[in-house]
Amino acid sequence: MLTSYRQPWLRLAAALALALTLAACGSGASDVPPPPPSALTANATGHFCTMNLSEHIGPKGQIHLRDNKEIVWLSDVTQVFAFTLLPEEAKTITAIYVQDMARADAQGNPPDDAWIDARSAHYVIRSEFVGGMGAPDALPFADLEQARDFVARHGGEIVTFDTMPEDYVFGPQPQTPAKGPAS
Repeated sequence: MLTSYRQPWLRLAAALALALTLAACGSGASDVPPPPPSALTANATGHFCTMNLSEHIGPKGQIHLRDNKEIVWLSDVTQVFAFTLLPEEAKTITAIYVQDMARADAQGNPPDDAWIDARSAHYVIRSEFVGGMGAPDALPFADLEQARDFVARHGGEIVTFDTMPEDYVFGPQPQTPAKGPAS
Protein backbone atom coordinates (compact mmCIF):
# COMPACT_ATOMS: atom_id res chain seq x y z
CA MET A 1 0.00 0.00 0.00
CA LEU A 2 2.91 2.37 0.68
CA THR A 3 4.08 1.86 -2.93
CA SER A 4 0.77 3.09 -4.41
CA TYR A 5 1.10 6.45 -2.57
CA ARG A 6 4.78 6.86 -3.40
CA GLN A 7 4.48 6.57 -7.21
CA PRO A 8 2.04 9.50 -7.72
CA TRP A 9 4.21 11.60 -5.38
CA LEU A 10 7.32 10.74 -7.40
CA ARG A 11 5.58 11.58 -10.66
CA LEU A 12 4.46 14.92 -9.27
CA ALA A 13 7.97 15.68 -7.95
CA ALA A 14 9.50 14.75 -11.32
CA ALA A 15 7.01 16.95 -13.19
CA LEU A 16 7.73 19.85 -10.84
CA ALA A 17 11.49 19.42 -11.28
CA LEU A 18 11.10 19.34 -15.07
CA ALA A 19 8.96 22.50 -15.01
CA LEU A 20 11.51 24.33 -12.86
CA THR A 21 14.35 23.21 -15.14
CA LEU A 22 12.54 24.41 -18.27
CA ALA A 23 11.70 27.73 -16.61
CA ALA A 24 15.34 28.22 -15.66
CA CYS A 25 16.46 27.50 -19.23
CA GLY A 26 14.20 30.23 -20.59
CA SER A 27 15.14 32.87 -18.04
CA GLY A 28 18.47 33.67 -19.67
CA ALA A 29 16.80 35.06 -22.80
CA SER A 30 16.01 38.33 -21.07
CA ASP A 31 19.71 38.80 -20.31
CA VAL A 32 20.55 38.79 -24.02
CA PRO A 33 20.85 42.34 -25.35
CA PRO A 34 18.47 43.25 -28.18
CA PRO A 35 19.89 43.22 -31.70
CA PRO A 36 21.02 46.61 -32.98
CA PRO A 37 18.94 48.39 -35.62
CA SER A 38 19.58 47.28 -39.18
CA ALA A 39 20.41 49.56 -42.07
CA LEU A 40 17.50 50.22 -44.36
CA THR A 41 18.35 48.36 -47.56
CA ALA A 42 17.31 49.31 -51.09
CA ASN A 43 15.10 46.23 -51.33
CA ALA A 44 13.37 46.55 -47.93
CA THR A 45 9.62 46.16 -48.38
CA GLY A 46 6.80 47.00 -46.02
CA HIS A 47 5.23 44.11 -44.12
CA PHE A 48 1.65 45.22 -44.72
CA CYS A 49 1.83 47.01 -48.09
CA THR A 50 4.71 44.99 -49.68
CA MET A 51 5.93 48.21 -51.30
CA ASN A 52 9.54 49.36 -51.29
CA LEU A 53 10.19 51.58 -48.26
CA SER A 54 12.32 53.97 -50.29
CA GLU A 55 9.12 55.03 -52.09
CA HIS A 56 7.66 56.54 -48.91
CA ILE A 57 8.44 59.75 -47.06
CA GLY A 58 8.57 59.95 -43.28
CA PRO A 59 9.85 57.70 -40.54
CA LYS A 60 9.90 53.94 -40.94
CA GLY A 61 9.92 51.08 -38.46
CA GLN A 62 11.69 47.79 -38.01
CA ILE A 63 10.82 44.89 -35.75
CA HIS A 64 13.20 42.06 -34.85
CA LEU A 65 11.72 38.67 -33.91
CA ARG A 66 13.40 36.07 -31.72
CA ASP A 67 13.31 33.12 -34.11
CA ASN A 68 13.39 34.93 -37.44
CA LYS A 69 16.46 36.46 -39.07
CA GLU A 70 14.28 38.49 -41.46
CA ILE A 71 13.47 41.98 -40.25
CA VAL A 72 9.85 43.09 -40.29
CA TRP A 73 10.00 46.44 -42.12
CA LEU A 74 7.13 48.88 -41.75
CA SER A 75 6.37 51.76 -44.11
CA ASP A 76 5.23 54.11 -41.38
CA VAL A 77 5.25 54.28 -37.60
CA THR A 78 1.53 53.73 -37.10
CA GLN A 79 2.06 50.31 -38.72
CA VAL A 80 4.60 49.51 -35.99
CA PHE A 81 1.83 49.85 -33.45
CA ALA A 82 -0.60 47.88 -35.60
CA PHE A 83 1.90 45.00 -35.80
CA THR A 84 2.31 44.91 -32.01
CA LEU A 85 -1.44 45.10 -31.37
CA LEU A 86 -2.84 42.72 -33.98
CA PRO A 87 -3.32 39.26 -32.45
CA GLU A 88 -2.31 37.42 -35.63
CA GLU A 89 1.17 38.97 -35.75
CA ALA A 90 4.20 37.40 -34.06
CA LYS A 91 4.72 38.26 -30.40
CA THR A 92 8.33 37.09 -30.09
CA ILE A 93 9.61 40.64 -30.49
CA THR A 94 13.17 41.25 -29.33
CA ALA A 95 13.54 44.86 -30.53
CA ILE A 96 11.50 47.62 -32.15
CA TYR A 97 13.13 50.63 -33.78
CA VAL A 98 11.69 53.77 -35.35
CA GLN A 99 13.38 56.76 -36.95
CA ASP A 100 13.89 59.97 -34.96
CA MET A 101 12.04 62.80 -36.71
CA ALA A 102 14.24 65.40 -35.04
CA ARG A 103 16.88 64.39 -37.57
CA ALA A 104 14.60 64.44 -40.63
CA ASP A 105 15.32 66.58 -43.67
CA ALA A 106 12.88 69.17 -45.07
CA GLN A 107 10.97 66.44 -46.94
CA GLY A 108 10.42 64.46 -43.73
CA ASN A 109 13.00 61.73 -44.31
CA PRO A 110 15.27 60.82 -41.38
CA PRO A 111 18.80 59.64 -42.22
CA ASP A 112 19.50 55.92 -42.09
CA ASP A 113 21.39 56.17 -38.79
CA ALA A 114 18.46 57.87 -36.98
CA TRP A 115 17.04 54.63 -35.50
CA ILE A 116 15.87 54.85 -31.87
CA ASP A 117 14.24 52.40 -29.46
CA ALA A 118 10.50 52.58 -30.15
CA ARG A 119 9.55 51.88 -26.54
CA SER A 120 11.40 54.94 -25.22
CA ALA A 121 10.40 57.39 -27.98
CA HIS A 122 7.93 60.26 -27.63
CA TYR A 123 5.28 60.25 -30.38
CA VAL A 124 3.48 63.22 -31.89
CA ILE A 125 0.06 62.22 -33.18
CA ARG A 126 -2.76 64.21 -34.77
CA SER A 127 -0.39 66.78 -36.26
CA GLU A 128 -0.58 68.23 -39.76
CA PHE A 129 2.20 65.89 -40.97
CA VAL A 130 1.20 63.18 -43.45
CA GLY A 131 3.35 60.06 -43.50
CA GLY A 132 4.64 57.61 -46.03
CA MET A 133 1.33 55.95 -46.75
CA GLY A 134 -0.46 59.23 -47.50
CA ALA A 135 -2.17 59.33 -44.11
CA PRO A 136 -1.41 60.98 -40.78
CA ASP A 137 1.36 59.17 -38.96
CA ALA A 138 2.80 58.95 -35.46
CA LEU A 139 6.09 60.85 -35.44
CA PRO A 140 8.79 59.53 -33.09
CA PHE A 141 11.25 61.77 -31.27
CA ALA A 142 14.08 60.65 -29.01
CA ASP A 143 13.95 63.92 -27.07
CA LEU A 144 10.74 65.15 -25.40
CA GLU A 145 11.67 68.82 -25.88
CA GLN A 146 12.07 68.32 -29.63
CA ALA A 147 8.63 66.67 -29.72
CA ARG A 148 7.18 69.66 -27.84
CA ASP A 149 8.83 72.07 -30.29
CA PHE A 150 7.29 70.14 -33.20
CA VAL A 151 3.82 70.31 -31.60
CA ALA A 152 4.21 74.06 -31.08
CA ARG A 153 4.89 74.51 -34.81
CA HIS A 154 2.65 71.82 -36.37
CA GLY A 155 0.00 70.92 -33.81
CA GLY A 156 -0.73 67.51 -32.39
CA GLU A 157 -0.29 65.82 -29.05
CA ILE A 158 2.47 63.76 -27.48
CA VAL A 159 2.02 60.15 -26.35
CA THR A 160 4.34 57.32 -25.37
CA PHE A 161 4.60 53.79 -26.73
CA ASP A 162 2.42 52.51 -23.88
CA THR A 163 -0.19 55.27 -24.17
CA MET A 164 -0.67 55.22 -27.96
CA PRO A 165 -4.46 55.21 -28.47
CA GLU A 166 -5.73 52.17 -30.35
CA ASP A 167 -8.33 54.33 -32.07
CA TYR A 168 -5.48 56.39 -33.56
CA VAL A 169 -3.77 53.23 -34.84
CA PHE A 170 -6.87 51.54 -36.23
CA GLY A 171 -9.35 54.39 -36.67
CA PRO A 172 -10.07 56.25 -39.88
CA GLN A 173 -7.51 58.91 -40.64
CA PRO A 174 -8.41 62.08 -42.51
CA GLN A 175 -6.64 62.57 -45.83
CA THR A 176 -4.79 65.89 -46.12
CA PRO A 177 -2.11 67.21 -48.46
CA ALA A 178 1.34 65.88 -47.61
CA LYS A 179 3.45 68.19 -45.48
CA GLY A 180 6.97 67.64 -44.30
CA PRO A 181 8.14 68.67 -40.84
CA ALA A 182 9.69 71.87 -42.18
CA SER A 183 6.51 72.99 -44.00
